[in-house]
Amino acid sequence: MRLNRRALVMGGLAAGVATLTSLAHSQTGKGGRKLVIGQSVPLTGAADQIGLAYLNGAKLYFDAINARNGAAGYRIEVKAMDDGYNPAKAASNARQLIDEGVDALFGFVGTASCDAAFAVAKPANTLFVAPFAASDALREAALTNAFHVRPALADEAYKMVRHCATLSQDRIAVFAEDDAMGRAGLAAVNQALADLKRPPLVASAFAPVNSDKVGTAVALLAKAQPQAIIQVSLFNTSAAFIRAMRKTGFAGQFLNFSVVGIDPLFTALGKEIGGVVISQVVPSPRSAGTPIIKEYLDALNVTDQTPSYESVEGYIAARTFAEGVRRSAAGGGKADRAGLQKAFESMTDYDVGGFRVNLRAKKYESVRLVDLVTITPDGKVVR
Repeated sequence: MRLNRRALVMGGLAAGVATLTSLAHSQTGKGGRKLVIGQSVPLTGAADQIGLAYLNGAKLYFDAINARNGAAGYRIEVKAMDDGYNPAKAASNARQLIDEGVDALFGFVGTASCDAAFAVAKPANTLFVAPFAASDALREAALTNAFHVRPALADEAYKMVRHCATLSQDRIAVFAEDDAMGRAGLAAVNQALADLKRPPLVASAFAPVNSDKVGTAVALLAKAQPQAIIQVSLFNTSAAFIRAMRKTGFAGQFLNFSVVGIDPLFTALGKEIGGVVISQVVPSPRSAGTPIIKEYLDALNVTDQTPSYESVEGYIAARTFAEGVRRSAAGGGKADRAGLQKAFESMTDYDVGGFRVNLRAKKYESVRLVDLVTITPDGKVVR
């Protein structure tokens, strides 16, 4: 599989946000039925490439299902807003969307942003569906209005720590951005080490978000002499750290959580990405033998977009939401909040075209869905 150095056409995607909303306003499904869901993603700022890709993947599916008279006759309108990867703005957007009467919040992006938005959604009892990289705290069983499509940070951490164990790598360190995502990832790694009865971290270090100011972290971790470093950071910070760490003579392994953004990381590192391990939580966008990916690529091929993991995840999340609509409307039911809640609660083993989703997964139940891949210097992804 070959990754493009630029997975998405940002200008086209930004235009797509307005298109998604305007089409939904101009047409309705059978009987004029419509659901409105609110989405806040970073269309600008540190994680804009990830936010745009996730949004656009969801748009692919919602456009397709709306063109076929919707899900069980319901058109799905998305009100998309930019939060610039700012948690306060994500919370403000969530509040505005709830005040406007959306039927659910969907596809928020970023650990801190999802935490902040859910703090608004919880007292309003608004459904919070398919967040991208929410903290594991949002997976507690008591939070009955939160539903997750992607595996947890805990699942990814467990898979990476187990991988290190198979290589007899006992000296593991963590490099993280100094934010909610970084701290949640660090906690997940520490828990995985304990659960797998592995030695504790030899060191951990933080750096500012979306920054090349990694010198202090590099010095601290180089002194600890780890065999492997697990990174909980976005692509720009990750790339800066990898380059600086290699200059110290470090020849060990770098492992990254999926939130890094595989396509933008390749753009940032180019040929220097060789050997870097990246966790992935959805099938490869080039695995056309998987039914959901074939469906995704068929939809993608009538656009000017290129495939990406984040776009695939958005597509799967949208398809999962639409399935919840179908289930809630089955047998004459209603796709209202109560109906959707009941439907999502039933989706503990939903087969999304060869990829299984459990919206209420318990700890480590989704480890099997996590893949560890590496990228060759010429951009080929290898499992």
